[in-house]
Amino acid sequence: MNFHAIRAIYMFEMARTGRTLLQSIVAPVISTSLYFVVFGAAIGSRIAQIDGVSYGAFIVPGLVMLSLLTQSISNASFGIYFPKFTGTIYELLSAPVSYREIVVSYVGAAATKSILLGLIILATAGLFVPLHIAHPFWMILFLVLTAVTFSLFGFIIGIWADNFEKLQLVPLLIITPLTFLGGSFYSIKMLPPVWHTISLFNPVVYLISGFRWSFYDNADVSITISLTMTIVFLAVFLAIVAWIFKTGYRLKY
Repeated sequence: MNFHAIRAIYMFEMARTGRTLLQSIVAPVISTSLYFVVFGAAIGSRIAQIDGVSYGAFIVPGLVMLSLLTQSISNASFGIYFPKFTGTIYELLSAPVSYREIVVSYVGAAATKSILLGLIILATAGLFVPLHIAHPFWMILFLVLTAVTFSLFGFIIGIWADNFEKLQLVPLLIITPLTFLGGSFYSIKMLPPVWHTISLFNPVVYLISGFRWSFYDNADVSITISLTMTIVFLAVFLAIVAWIFKTGYRLKY
């Protein structure tokens, strides 16, 4: 494996974050902080505890996951789409760099940025509500697996998209609604039986449930099922990426 190529692409993508610090880090942290102010303080003070956890603290894993999913997709999709748009993708494809190295570098950079953002949001949440992480190892594991999985998904979107509008189509119309309906601000146990069953078809439920379990030792879905589903999503996106490079699907603009 060409580690020099991986490092070069990875460092280039990470350097872009430094050049767009307000957009990449500051803006998501501020928007998430507003959720804490509105839902945690204003509304949360009027809501009883959920599973023994104050409402303000209960929504922290969901808000972190909301930012993690959207930023992972955004970082990875733009990272691979921009070389297609500018034509520099030809230089990358003609260089002695395998598709594995391209995926590792772009997805690795996107996942790293998303994980850093998630940790910053967690630290920010600690300023608003008391946080307790019951299982730190599992929290980090879910954070990393989710960031890598949806960075792969974003990579796929970046290859599929042929204009800037399509880059925002899936995150805005699919991922964000699924996250809001996946138990970010409530427990699906509170839903009527029919809607509870329907919610189980939402893949984001398993991500949020497993991540929340690592904090408060309780979840809507078994931790084993949540971890299994997360690994399944990762395997599916890996398979799609492998097919893309095998067939050359839309690698050129």
